[in-house]
Order: sequence, then structure tokens, then C-alpha cells
Amino acid sequence: MDAASLAQTLSSFADSQVASLGEAERRALLGAATKLRDALESPVEKLIRVIFGVQEAAVLRLAIDMGVIDIAVEKKGPISVGELADKSKADSILIYRVQRMLANLGFFHEVDVGVFTALPMAAAFVTGSPLKESAIHLSTTLTTVAQFPEYFASVGYKNPIEAANGPWQYTHKTTDDYFTWLKKQDPKYQSAFNVAMSLQNAVRGQQWFEYFPFEEKLKVDSPDRAAFVDVGGNLGHDLRVFHEKHPTFPGKLILEDLPQVIADVKDLPSAIQPLAHDFFAPQPIKGAKCYYMRIVLHDWPDVQAKQILNNTREAMAPDSILLLNEGVLAEKNSPWIEPHLDFHMLTFVAAGERTERQWRALLEGCGFDVVKIWAST
Repeated sequence: MDAASLAQTLSSFADSQVASLGEAERRALLGAATKLRDALESPVEKLIRVIFGVQEAAVLRLAIDMGVIDIAVEKKGPISVGELADKSKADSILIYRVQRMLANLGFFHEVDVGVFTALPMAAAFVTGSPLKESAIHLSTTLTTVAQFPEYFASVGYKNPIEAANGPWQYTHKTTDDYFTWLKKQDPKYQSAFNVAMSLQNAVRGQQWFEYFPFEEKLKVDSPDRAAFVDVGGNLGHDLRVFHEKHPTFPGKLILEDLPQVIADVKDLPSAIQPLAHDFFAPQPIKGAKCYYMRIVLHDWPDVQAKQILNNTREAMAPDSILLLNEGVLAEKNSPWIEPHLDFHMLTFVAAGERTERQWRALLEGCGFDVVKIWAST
């Protein structure tokens, strides 16, 4: 097949058949398409796409803040720049520039000059969607990322090792770690963070109890014993799902997080006990069967991660276990998402993703024995 025919076939497939794909097929084709793009791009095209990527993120956040996505989706049909300006109270020239960018990103189709129709992707970012809140949370990194060159030059290109002394502090002129800083900001940013964390939990595929032998490992002899303490469990997504699937599981279920997070918890089943707790303080629940942390330690560099682990270990009984639900960075040839997540953690909290070797060194350095690694499929 010549290049022109292949291009026509791919375009036709994108227009008519993508919706019918299974998830595995979709991911495989996306990977192949990315490989093809990388092979076809010239160095200049690569430069433009990579450097201009920050503009795309900023424009998406701008569109959310101006309300134009909500307005356009609610219209359920073509809407002019003028109407968007009238309803959003934003400048029409600015709106047109934003809409052109979003059309190129697949959020809108420009059906006529200055007239746009919302595509399905836009509907995923309306008010009430966790993706909208996630975009608000994630876009707060933009100013810090933009100052990476200046920050790393100022510290002699050394990797940060303290949660309160990294790129975030350099940019925002603060000595607070990110989570302390967040408490002092507009509450919408804490809310956006909470929603983003819940979304991250919800989209991670298999639930931990689907591949971890919990009935054997978490068995307790008394219903009065804490069976499961979700340390830094955010809004309780993991415990909610576990309790929903296994409502008669014996033992107490306890959800721990900072007071401002626990205050945001809604409609928690009565079987789950919420407890405001800072994991840098001594663990108040002594002798639980399982202390569970999901994507908690990747929020902290080793110095702080060791404090969290040591506080947990001191509360454990001889038969207690520590169960970590974390990503493991590939030792080499990491897939696309892993280095991006690694730099994302560096931006916020001067932390990063860890390889299996790094995880073992961290845990063994705090007196834990790594018994086994269970992997989702």
C-alpha cells in the first residue's frame, strides 16, 4: 500500500470505526499511531510539538475558567464566538483564539468561520466531571514547570531530596511543602486535588483485592480489631469499593487522611470509620492487621517517606502487614506515562516514581521485609 492510500485508510478508520474498538485494541492502535508519528516527525516538528505542549494545557485551563466549554456543550449545536462571549463575559477575540486551539485538540469542530460545535471530548470536561477538576489541579504545575531551567541551574543541577525545598518552593517563594501550601490556598484547589486523586484511583484497572489474597492475609480473629487502615486514603475510594464487594468482611475498616480531606468526605458507609490523621505523627491505630497505602509514598522523597514508614512500623503488631499499592518504575525503556508521572511528582513534591530496586531499598532501610510483589493484569 502506498503512502497516499495508507493515509486515506487511516483517516477513514478514524472517522468511522474507532468507537467500536475494545480497550486492548484501542491501546494497541494508539501505541502504533504514536510510533508512526515519532517516525514521521522532523526535528523541527518534534521541537514545536514538545515545546508548544504547555500552551495546550494552559488553554484548556483557560477555557474551563472562562466557562466556554460548559456553554458550548449546553448549546447542543453550533455556537458562535459572539454568543460565547456574551454568555461568558469574556473578550470575543480571546475566545476565538482559545476555540481555535481547542478545535485542533479535538474538543470542537469549526463548522463555519467563528462558529463551533462541541465534540464528545468537550463534554468530558464540563462542570461536574472529575476531568474538569483534574485539569484544574494538574494545570497548577505550569508555572513551576516553566521555571525548571532556572531552578535547577540555581541548585547546581542536583536532584531535590526534601519535600519543602524543591521546584515548587522556588516558584511559589514558600518554605511549605506542597500539602501545607495547598491548605492555605483557595479551597477550590484542595477540592480539585481530592477529585483528581479519586479519579486516579478509579481508573487504575483491577482493584487491589482482585489479585491480592486478602481473605488469607487480612484475616482477624475478632471483629473488634482493626482489619484495614487506609493511611492517607483521600475520600475513601478504595475502602468504599472493598466494602461494597465484601460487606461482611470482619474487622474494623478505618479511613485516615488530613482533617481538610476528611471534612470533604461524603456519604461514607457506616462500616468505614473516618479518622483525621497526619501520617507524620505517630499512628493512632495500634496493632491493626493491615496498614494500607495507595499512591502515598510516591508523594514524598525518601526523607519523608521514611518518617511515614517508621510511624507505621511502630504501631504494628507482630502479625501486622504493610500493604503498598504503588506504581513500579521500569528499570529501563519506561513506557510514555512513567517518566511523565515521575516529573509530575518532582514538580509538586520533589519526589518521584521508584523502581523495584528503589522500593526494596526504602522499605528494608526502615526495617520491613518485602515478602512479595503482586501485580495487576
